[in-house]
Amino acid sequence: MLVCRLFKARKFTQAKNLLNKLAIADNFGRPFPNIASLVARDGKEPKIVVKVYDMLFRVYADNQRFKEGLEVFEYMKNSGFEIDERSCIVYLLASKRHDHVEPLFDFFLRMVDSGVGITVYSLTIVVNSMCKMGRVDEARELMNEMVGRGVKPNVYTYNTLIDAYVKRLDLVRVKEILIAMEKEEVAYNVATYTLLIQGCFSSGKIEDAERVFEEMCDKGIAGDVHVYSLLISWNSRLGNMKRAFELFDELGERGIVPNAHIYGAVIHGLCKAGQIDAAKDLLNEMQSKGIDVNQVIFNTLMDGYCKKWMINKAFRLKFVMEKKGLEPDVFANNIIATGLCISNRHEEAKRLLCGMMNEGIAPNSVTFTTLIDIYCKEGNFVEALRLFGKMKKEGPIPNTVTFNALIHGNSNKGKLNEAHKLRDEMKEKGLMPDVYTYTSLVHRECIFGTVDRAMELFNEMPAKGLVPNLVTYTAMISDLSKEGRSNEAFRLYDAMKEAGLTPDDTLYSTLASSLHRSLDMLHTLILAKAAIGRAFSCEFELKVKDSSDFLVTLGGQELRVESYWNLLSPKIASDSLRNIMDMKANLGSFGAALKEKDVWVMNVVPEDGRNTLKLVYDRGLIGTVHSWCEAFSTYPRTYDLLHAWTVF
Repeated sequence: MLVCRLFKARKFTQAKNLLNKLAIADNFGRPFPNIASLVARDGKEPKIVVKVYDMLFRVYADNQRFKEGLEVFEYMKNSGFEIDERSCIVYLLASKRHDHVEPLFDFFLRMVDSGVGITVYSLTIVVNSMCKMGRVDEARELMNEMVGRGVKPNVYTYNTLIDAYVKRLDLVRVKEILIAMEKEEVAYNVATYTLLIQGCFSSGKIEDAERVFEEMCDKGIAGDVHVYSLLISWNSRLGNMKRAFELFDELGERGIVPNAHIYGAVIHGLCKAGQIDAAKDLLNEMQSKGIDVNQVIFNTLMDGYCKKWMINKAFRLKFVMEKKGLEPDVFANNIIATGLCISNRHEEAKRLLCGMMNEGIAPNSVTFTTLIDIYCKEGNFVEALRLFGKMKKEGPIPNTVTFNALIHGNSNKGKLNEAHKLRDEMKEKGLMPDVYTYTSLVHRECIFGTVDRAMELFNEMPAKGLVPNLVTYTAMISDLSKEGRSNEAFRLYDAMKEAGLTPDDTLYSTLASSLHRSLDMLHTLILAKAAIGRAFSCEFELKVKDSSDFLVTLGGQELRVESYWNLLSPKIASDSLRNIMDMKANLGSFGAALKEKDVWVMNVVPEDGRNTLKLVYDRGLIGTVHSWCEAFSTYPRTYDLLHAWTVF
C-alpha cells in the first residue's frame, strides 16, 4: 500500500494528503473497513501500521468525520495498538471547535477506559467544554476524579472553573476552587486575578476588587492589558473617573499600549459624567496613535452629545463616521433620534428612523418605542397602535419601555381606561410594571382628581417590590394637599424622608401653597421650618386667620446670604460689592435678605415664569421683567455679583 511506503520513507505530508483523498474525497473516499483491510493486507511493519491508523484518526478529526474517527479509535483499541494522547487531543479540539460537545465528553471517558495516558491538557479541554455547556459542577467532579487518577490540574484548568463560577456569581464555589489551588500549591497567574476582580466588580464589591489587584501587584505579577481593561472599564462604568485615569496613566507607565476597548471605556465614562470635551480630546488622542475608532465609540460619543442637547455636534460626528466608511447602524440612528426627541424635534426624528428602515436597516425595540412615543405625544394613537401591533405580530417583542410609552401617552391625553388596560396586558405577557409605569398612572389619576384611585396604585408599589420615586411622592402629596387631606399628605412626606428621598424645591412649594390655602397653619409652619433648615428657595404667600394679610417668604435666603458673605469676605475688599442682580427673584427674598448690607439689588423676574414683579414692588424693592434668551439692557460690568440660583 502506497501510504505505508510513504510513512516508511518519512514523507508524512504526502502520506497525509493521500489519506485525505482515500478517506475523505467525494470521488475516491472509501469506508474505514475497506481502508483497514488494505492496511492489514499490505502493512508488514507493526510500527508503520500504527502510524497509519494514528494519522487516519487525525484526518477524520480534522475533517469533522467524528463517527469514522471513533471507528478508528475502537479498532486501534481492540487491536491492542497504542493510542497517542496527542492524536486524541486533536480529536477533542476538533469536537470543541465545531460545538460537538456532548460526544466530546463521551470520547474522553473512552480514553480513560481505554488506558490512554491522560494529561492535564486533554482534561482542561474537556473541563472547558463542559463549563461552556453549563455543566460546571460535573466538570468539577470530573477534575476531582482525575486528580484521584494522578492527573494534576494546572492553573488553566482551575481558571476555567473560576471563570464559570464567576459568570454565575457563585463566589462560594470560587472560594472553594481557590482553596483547592492552595492545597495543590498551584500559583495564581494574571488570568486568575483578572477573573477574581471581575467577580468582585460583578457582585458590587468594589473595594474587594481593588484589594485583589493590590495583592496581585504585591506578589510581583505584572498586570496585562486585560486586567487593566477590566479595571478601567468598571471604574468608568461606575463613574469613578479619577481612578479610571489613574489606571490609564499607570498603563502607559508600564509600557502597555491602550487598545480600542480601553479608550472606549474611558470615553463612555466621560460621556456619562457629561465631560464631552474631555471625551472628544481622548478620541483625538486615540486617532493620533493610529488606533481605529470603531462603531461603538462613535455611538458612545454621539450619545453623550445628545444627552447634553448638542444634537448638531452629534450630527457632525455621524458625518465623520460615514466618511471613515462606517455606516450608521440601528444603534447610531436610535441615538440621534433620541437626541432629536430631547430637543423636541420630533418630525426630524421620525424622518430619520423611517428613512433608516427604508434603507433596509432592521429596526429594534428602541426604534419602535421611540416612534410610538412620538406618535403618542402627537396624539396620533392610530399610528402608535399600528406600530405596537406590528411589533406583537412580527417582532421585536414589546418590552416594558414600549408599554410605558403607550401608558404615558394615553394617561397624558386623559385616556386612563386605555392606560390601565395596557398595564393589564403588560402583566399578562409576563412584563412587570416598573416605577415609571406606576408614576405615570398615579400622576395622571391625581391630575384628573381621582385621588383615591391614585392612592390605591401608590400602595400597590411596595407590594410589588417597587420604591416610589420623588415624582410619585410629589404627585400624591400635592393632590392630597389640594383635597384638604393634609394629615395623609404629611404621612407621605415623612415616609418619603424615611425612604432617603430629599424633598426638592417643587415639593416644598407645592405642599406649602396647598396647605396655606386650606389655612392649615400648623402643618405649614412645620414645613416652613424644614424648608428653611434645608436652605431651599421655595417662596409662597401665607395668609393668617386675622384681619391682616402678611407676606412671608420661606426659603432660608438669610442663611444663603450669610454663607455667600463668609465665602467672599477673605477674597474681596469690604466695599467691592455694591451693585447686585438677582437673576430669578421670585418674591424678592434674596434682595430682602440683603437689607442690612450696604448694597443695591436689581430683582429680575424671568419672563417665562409667573409674574411676581408686583409682589417685589410691594416689599419696597426694585425690579424688572426680562427674558434671559436676550441680552440685558445695561452694561455687563454694572453688576459686581450675579445671583443665578435656579436660573439654569
